[in-house]
Amino acid sequence: MSTHAKRERLLLADLLEAVGPDAPTLCEGWNTRDLAAHVVVRERRPDAAGGILIKQLAPRLERVMQEFTAKPYEELIQLIRTGPPRFSPFSLKQIDEMSNVVEFYVHTEDVRRAQPDWTPRELDPVFQDALWSRLERTARLTGRGAPTGLVLRRPDGQTAIAHRGTPVVTATGEPSELLMFALGRQRVADVGLEGDKEAVSKVREAKELGL
Repeated sequence: MSTHAKRERLLLADLLEAVGPDAPTLCEGWNTRDLAAHVVVRERRPDAAGGILIKQLAPRLERVMQEFTAKPYEELIQLIRTGPPRFSPFSLKQIDEMSNVVEFYVHTEDVRRAQPDWTPRELDPVFQDALWSRLERTARLTGRGAPTGLVLRRPDGQTAIAHRGTPVVTATGEPSELLMFALGRQRVADVGLEGDKEAVSKVREAKELGL
């Protein structure tokens, strides 16, 4: 049975292929070629990928990104589609599922929602539950930079505290939309916000809420 991560990987590869190397994305300053290079470097160059989170490694990451961005676009797509090499931790099914479900879902939406003719995508309940499980575990990290208190709430009432503080803003939506919202894609996330008017505006306009 295909895992969620594998399915989202293939969807991302197909979408990148369909829109071409120069299409816009929701990642500021990146077109689809840049996004494809990022995905490949993250999986295949752990010596450089640490620069995503560690400032001291950022110059190395930039050099490696330039190297991969210069590769033929079709090669980048094939590297995404075939997955990481055997020596990579991501080649293990459990780690792939744990680490890549959100990564591939969000980047697929980064491409989809940057296109002028995009339409909402229907996700099955099992996948929504999988996304919620990951969001629950990382809520404090994804919301650590929120300018107010922030609670994430599913339509069924399940909640996760993303940031403690007052006043409190409650964001309500499906897990897939809450993920987009919490990861800085507020503008395109189908999420309802409740709370003090000024606090809601601050959360809506924040460039990043955490990661």
